[in-house]
Amino acid sequence: MNSLATRHSNRRLWLAYAGCCALAWCLFVLAGSEFDRGLDPFWLAVYQATTMLWAPMLLGIAVWPVARRLHARDAGQAPTAMAHILAAFGFTACWQAGEFAVNAALFGADHAGAVLVAGLLWRSVWGLVVYAAIATAFTAVLQARAARSAAVAAAQAESALAKAELSAISGKLNPHFLFNTLNSLIALTRKDPAAAEAALLKFASMLRYVLDTKRGAEDRVMLSDEIDFLRDYLALEALRLGTRLRVDWQLEERTLADELPPLTLQPLVENSILHAVAPRKAGGCVTITARRNALNQGLDLTVADDGPGCEPEALEPKPGQRRGVGLAALKKRFSLDYDGRARLRIHTAPGAGFRVDLFIPQT
Repeated sequence: MNSLATRHSNRRLWLAYAGCCALAWCLFVLAGSEFDRGLDPFWLAVYQATTMLWAPMLLGIAVWPVARRLHARDAGQAPTAMAHILAAFGFTACWQAGEFAVNAALFGADHAGAVLVAGLLWRSVWGLVVYAAIATAFTAVLQARAARSAAVAAAQAESALAKAELSAISGKLNPHFLFNTLNSLIALTRKDPAAAEAALLKFASMLRYVLDTKRGAEDRVMLSDEIDFLRDYLALEALRLGTRLRVDWQLEERTLADELPPLTLQPLVENSILHAVAPRKAGGCVTITARRNALNQGLDLTVADDGPGCEPEALEPKPGQRRGVGLAALKKRFSLDYDGRARLRIHTAPGAGFRVDLFIPQT
């Protein structure tokens, strides 16, 4: 835990401790009061509760550092139990010494000694019981904190892994795409220099976008910027695929100002081109959809193709099989990002194409 979280946690702990002490005092007073006999028994109960409970209530505060040190040492059950037993006897001795000192100051040493001897046995038993209750409660708090810290550390590690995987696709374009694009540009410079110049400008714009989005995997970009990048990407792919690559844009104007992680759509479109367009002589159609979610005003995105599709089981990598980085990283990202509110769902079947639905909250 950081220092601020620790302070807040400690504040809640001591407020709960004070509340428990106040409750115990009130119950003690109620148990000793006889209201049908007037106020005198009530004030006597208040006096008895105060004189008997002040010592264990104050001493209970000292149990916290003891429990914390024993929990931190983690020396094993037997040594820890022995240390608590010794601390319990010390707690009991201090309780009785405190009461003796107060009684001696108020009523004299003889009276204090008589009270001490008369209640030595039952106070010793109660001292052990009260210490055990307080130590158990404090140990439970420490264990809960440790479990929460472990859960937070695990979540942070998993989030870091997801961001690292996302950076793997955010920091670079597919080398095959770069190689094919350069070859297409070289061929185009001989046939149509003006078209080659326009394509080079698109290529430069793409590279600038990729470099800008390498600041961090937690960055957000506007959907309109992501779409502009995607149009440049598809225009360069069209140099190689020609009319075999068909794109159907279905974009709601009101969603273009929405925000999303950079390079979210490109790996999905690339997968569609790789599996549904490039291998087929007739090519294929990639449909890109952006709509406002009617229920929660989030952003609904879809990338779909009319390719051969596959069995859903085929999406799970077999032992030794190379796994697609883009889709796997996006699945991991959308399972963790936005406090778990973002979603990625895949729909496919043999002969039914491949569709990826994304939901990205905007609030």
